[in-house]
Amino acid sequence: MRLTHLAATAAIAALLSGCTASETMVDSVDVNLKTVTSKVNYELSGKIVQKMQAMNMAKTSPIMLRIFKEEGALEVWKANSANRFEKLREYKICAWSGKLGPKVKEGDRQAPEGYYPLAPGQMNPNSSYYLAINTGFPNQFDRANGRFGTNLMIHGACSSSGCYSMTDEQMQEIFALARDAFKGGQKTIQLQALPFRMTAENMARHRNSPNFEFWKNLKEGYDQFEITKRPPEFAVCEKKYVFNKQIDGKPNPTGQCPAMSTPPAMEMALASYNKKYDEEYGKALKKLDGLVWYEPTEAERKAIVAKQRAGRELAYAPTGTSLDAGKLMKVADLEKQEARRAELEEARKAIEIQTAALEKTTRGGKSVPVPQQNPLPRPVLQAEAPAAENAGNGFFASLFKKKQPLTTATIDPEAAPQPTAPTTSLPVTVETQQVKVTPPAAKAVASAQKKPLPGQPQPAPDAQAAPTADQAMLDQPPTADKKPFWKLW
Repeated sequence: MRLTHLAATAAIAALLSGCTASETMVDSVDVNLKTVTSKVNYELSGKIVQKMQAMNMAKTSPIMLRIFKEEGALEVWKANSANRFEKLREYKICAWSGKLGPKVKEGDRQAPEGYYPLAPGQMNPNSSYYLAINTGFPNQFDRANGRFGTNLMIHGACSSSGCYSMTDEQMQEIFALARDAFKGGQKTIQLQALPFRMTAENMARHRNSPNFEFWKNLKEGYDQFEITKRPPEFAVCEKKYVFNKQIDGKPNPTGQCPAMSTPPAMEMALASYNKKYDEEYGKALKKLDGLVWYEPTEAERKAIVAKQRAGRELAYAPTGTSLDAGKLMKVADLEKQEARRAELEEARKAIEIQTAALEKTTRGGKSVPVPQQNPLPRPVLQAEAPAAENAGNGFFASLFKKKQPLTTATIDPEAAPQPTAPTTSLPVTVETQQVKVTPPAAKAVASAQKKPLPGQPQPAPDAQAAPTADQAMLDQPPTADKKPFWKLW
């Protein structure tokens, strides 16, 4: 890979004094959508054209896009007459989903991070989200690392599920800037999608992130752009990005890197740049000693900009910035917070499992009872037992006993008065797996025979208790026109 646009050593050294963090001022957009008759042929406003002229930029000169997730910013850099890129525009990203870190798989709601070449064929003027530019994810690096996904865009509508979403006015201006650059002969526009401005303090703040090694690789390209102010040329080998290297042969994204070298001018510039960076990084570590950065969730970012949705369509969903929603915390405090978050997550999963189980017991929105074992045994008519153990114990009488076994004994007719037989039949209430009998009076209960108390004389063998009215009814044969009441079961 040849570096056709690398500056000379003296020129690079002169640029080192300007390698500071970019300004964060957000530009207003000079677009009135009510006057736009053609999204594809929209002409940039006179105000932005005048700014280009003041910065010695041709209307059709090349551009580069740079995104910072944490700051929620999209920058447009444009080449001037000296072929150095200067920042022309900085927009506030309206919505991006997920958290800091690369996109790994379809459906993870992560917006991609990396270096992506945008070709004219990736411009979509007929997007459902006003206008769109496909990021080209996955690129060679993503595929080499097993990352995949589809339709990752920069588009309008301020709604994201893995994309970088702008307002329609912002997207109209970005689309026109890219269109004019392609008209001027630019083959591809470089998109640098980065987690944050990769300063020493920001890198120190995110030093505990599991993505830190990946970000260090991205930082190599970030640093070289800061030095040269030109989009770095890059390739992929050994599953890593390599920037501004002179390579012998064609690199294999998953294979070993071939022989390659860094131009002497770049080596000198990087040595001076990194020396200053290392000093600043050391100072940042001391400043952040005992502190860690709490990375907010997407929901927490949305909460701080919730008022922006008032009066707009539901699809309009600004997400806010991580800098506004996140914070520095003591390590112990963050550990407690993460433990609490894990507990809430477990509780949420438990509720989902219970909800799913409940849905299985419903049909058509109506509850379906779950069969359960009857706590009480079904009453059955017991056969006559030998001797006097079950003598005189009828089925009807057993229904009136509460918390007593179905055993009886003969009763001395002189020791206990005989109950008066009821003159009417007893109503019967039938329920599922249970039988309830409503007696007409408390005296009917006495028809159930009881064992003699200790010390009472035993009745003579021929002294049998007179049959009760219940027993009499049970002993009567059924008539042809009327079934006995026990047949109701």
